[in-house]
Amino acid sequence: MEKVQVFIAGNQCSQLVPHLGDTQSDKTKNICKQLSYGERAVLCKNSLAKRLLEVMSAKETNLALSADVTESQELLKLADEIGPFICVLKTHIDELKDFSESTVKQLVKMAEKHNFLIFEDRKFADIGQTVQQQFQGGLYQISKWADIVDAHSLPGQGVIDGLKQVGASKGCLLIAEMSSKGNLITESYTKSTLQLAEANRDFVIGFICTKKISDDPRLVHFTPGVHLNSSGDLKGQQYITPQEAIGSRRSDVIIVGRGIISAENPVTAAQMYQKAGFQAYLEQIQ
Repeated sequence: MEKVQVFIAGNQCSQLVPHLGDTQSDKTKNICKQLSYGERAVLCKNSLAKRLLEVMSAKETNLALSADVTESQELLKLADEIGPFICVLKTHIDELKDFSESTVKQLVKMAEKHNFLIFEDRKFADIGQTVQQQFQGGLYQISKWADIVDAHSLPGQGVIDGLKQVGASKGCLLIAEMSSKGNLITESYTKSTLQLAEANRDFVIGFICTKKISDDPRLVHFTPGVHLNSSGDLKGQQYITPQEAIGSRRSDVIIVGRGIISAENPVTAAQMYQKAGFQAYLEQIQ
């Protein structure tokens, strides 16, 4: 019964009758109403996915900041200044040259202050026992402070089981696609990743992907490589605009790094991306 209700909610369609003067290509067609973040949150059984969608709705933002910096003070400064405009702050904690337990404690306080989630972009990709140790132990003890982590589906069910055993209250994103030029992910691999996510909705809350790959409104799509003014870099990154990511490709969350961090005024840039991303979303649900 639950699956039927979710399917119906996620596929609300109405018939659009052509206006006088429409061309032959504008024949009567079905238009599907995309649910709002708030409506999708109601459907979520996973508390982390529900919280994320509620934050996005309340703060009117689908912006995730990729805070790829090398000093703790810079990370915390970005979290405090950009925090009001984002739903998620994404870290690569092992890039910090001066990491300490104090850093993540302060970061958690910033997340509470500005109501955003912390996503550690660890990209776990090993057997269950190994990823479990990487998640809860070592220098960074990620399970203590990160709300969301991501993982490659290559190892199969074991990588999810290993992470879930120590982080059942957290959320995991499976890497279904990548934005880098020449990556080896195939359509078949993406399809298998989708199936793995659907079988583990109690822990998997969505995907890292370049476009929407699931019609399940409980799964959230995160798209990296978003930039307002650039088409790429010299290291294989390929950029798309917020409008393309949310509008054309129907993703949910835009991940922006250098477009904000390298801007002359990061706060102003963050506000621009927040506005552009959320406006694209509003156009989808109207």
